[in-house]
Amino acid sequence: MKRWTILSTVLSLLWLISASWAQQTTPVAAPVTVIRAGVLIDGASGSARRDQLITIRGNTITDVADAGPAGVPSNLPAGAAFIDLSQYTVLPGLIDAHTHIFLQGEDPAEGGYDIQLLKYPLAFRAARATVSVRRALEQGFTTLRDMETEGAGYGDVGIKQAIEGGYIPGPRLFVSTRAISTTGGYPLEGYAPEIEVPKGVQIIDGPVEARKAAREQLDHGADWIKVYMTHRSWVGKNGELVSQPTLTVEELRAIVDETHGWGKKVACHAYGGEGLQRALDGGCDSIEHGLLLTDAQIAQMVRQGTWLCATLNIYYEDWAPAGTPAGQRDRKRASAHEESFRKALKAGVKIAFGTDIGGMPWTEPIAQEFSRMVDLGMTPMQAIQSATSRAAELLEMKGRLGVIAPGAYADVVAVAGDPLANVKILENVGFVMKDGKVFKNDLGMGQH
Repeated sequence: MKRWTILSTVLSLLWLISASWAQQTTPVAAPVTVIRAGVLIDGASGSARRDQLITIRGNTITDVADAGPAGVPSNLPAGAAFIDLSQYTVLPGLIDAHTHIFLQGEDPAEGGYDIQLLKYPLAFRAARATVSVRRALEQGFTTLRDMETEGAGYGDVGIKQAIEGGYIPGPRLFVSTRAISTTGGYPLEGYAPEIEVPKGVQIIDGPVEARKAAREQLDHGADWIKVYMTHRSWVGKNGELVSQPTLTVEELRAIVDETHGWGKKVACHAYGGEGLQRALDGGCDSIEHGLLLTDAQIAQMVRQGTWLCATLNIYYEDWAPAGTPAGQRDRKRASAHEESFRKALKAGVKIAFGTDIGGMPWTEPIAQEFSRMVDLGMTPMQAIQSATSRAAELLEMKGRLGVIAPGAYADVVAVAGDPLANVKILENVGFVMKDGKVFKNDLGMGQH
């Protein structure tokens, strides 16, 4: 009897251990959320749809369907949360494809650009960057392509890690770390030649150094490589906009070849002229700004599939007095940019939304760029798509970002009113969900 008692006790213990282990290892079902959208702009379709139900499991959209009768759906999955946005317009999370989270629209009275590299510790700049990314998320921008750290090294990689680890709130980040230019091609400038001052980018000269810089940045976490193909700009003798070229075609080709070999892409800051032509001939994937595009360059962009990230609004900020050389340059930049954008749009160049925010303060509305795009010929729907499905395509995240559709990440925003009638409405996003989690809800609609 003793043996049977001992055996029974052992079997009972084994069963308890097994049951406990099974309970711990049984996967927990992802939470389900259902959103009722009064009007849905899904980011890809050419028109809006009314009364839609968006079903989300975990961080992924699983279904989008007609809502049926008003109120809480009768067939709501057991345990599902219900968010009623039936009085609002719902869109995918917005994407800004050209930002600088380590810039704050630096005030010249406080030292301007230079003080950041000369006096501000990296920890201080990183702390300010955490405010920048939160500000972007609050405005409904759930994804950013950050176009270099302006002397803060690989700080953007750290901010990205902090967001992904849940330590700070912020958008999904695609980072480009240090950026690349040549000797004489980037600030800090104007100091005594015998004094070695830091630069806001990684300086290279020659194809070997160019390739090595790309390798270093990719090895340290760059999602994109950013290259400055032009530097200063001024008004020429004949009243034309002139821009100083930087890298040679051979230097850029070394960077592009290396970066493409890693499965990544190259963005080229280029205002116009020879530098922009070298960017196209060197095989860049996106032109940033593109203030002065010739007809031939536009045709080459269409042929090569090169993206344009125009960042229009920044060139209306802080003009110098009209009679000065700097003031003439500022006004010429804006007028040339307007014409180039209109021609690129008409020709079918692929255009992604970008603002250069950071070059202007993060306290300004990021979405003011939409109004500029519409003023220069885009329909409101085209402008919205440039910040949703089109920007996602630029980031090689088609179907995962920038759309409200099955299989996409659950990045969802909502506004009061119709942005197709007045695109400025997007400057006041009232509801923000990122990765299936509500970050902001100022619309007064409860969750059931």
